[in-house]
Amino acid sequence: MKTLAPLVCVLALTACASPPPPETFAPLDYSYLHPIILKVANLNVVDNYVPGAAETQLNANNPAPPGATLMAMLNHRLQPSGQPGTGTVTVQIASVTETNGYINGQMTVDINLSSPDGRTTGFTEATYSASETAPDSDASQNDVQAALYQMTKKLMENMNVQIPYAITHNIPSWVVYTAVPGMTSAPQSGPGVVPGSIQAAPLSAPPGSDAAPAAATPVPPPETSSGAVPDYLPGAGPAALTTPQAPAQ
Repeated sequence: MKTLAPLVCVLALTACASPPPPETFAPLDYSYLHPIILKVANLNVVDNYVPGAAETQLNANNPAPPGATLMAMLNHRLQPSGQPGTGTVTVQIASVTETNGYINGQMTVDINLSSPDGRTTGFTEATYSASETAPDSDASQNDVQAALYQMTKKLMENMNVQIPYAITHNIPSWVVYTAVPGMTSAPQSGPGVVPGSIQAAPLSAPPGSDAAPAAATPVPPPETSSGAVPDYLPGAGPAALTTPQAPAQ
């Protein structure tokens, strides 16, 4: 029995030194959220953000790369109604970086809409940024992946508040509303309208905003680290904001 003792010790040490099994991360899926239907026939979703080399390497280690995750959500949540008009949803920033011991994240999305003759236009922007302490330099691969994943998740949870708020606050007349149980307003009809859902319910204002949309339903937004949402005024952005025909009440 004594001859086996050294081998037992070696096996025990080897087992202790083995790295932990890889952690699994659930896909960040937001398809359960109601889509937001906009009064345009065509709606293009484009990604204008080009990450640098270091960020690209970091994204390769991220179980939920921010650009792909944001694009998937936008393609689901923002939909055209089939009514005349065109729109472009542009990802300006979808970034998760590591600098000076911090993991920094930012997402910015612009929405540009226009009538067929170009005379009526709408613009709004949603943005959110956050920063968290990065794992130590000797952290495991699992710890690094978990930190990157949690940053993307935090950004996405907040963008799913910021985008509907920006739309209903700045370009509400471009939104198609349809009835859901308990609503008293009459639904609109037309190509692309999804029965039985409301595409953009009024939300309470994110922290720091001066006002909320009329008849806002209290929805506690996730905690933000970037403060107030910018209060865009008519004429802000690349296209002047004018008011098309108001939606049915």
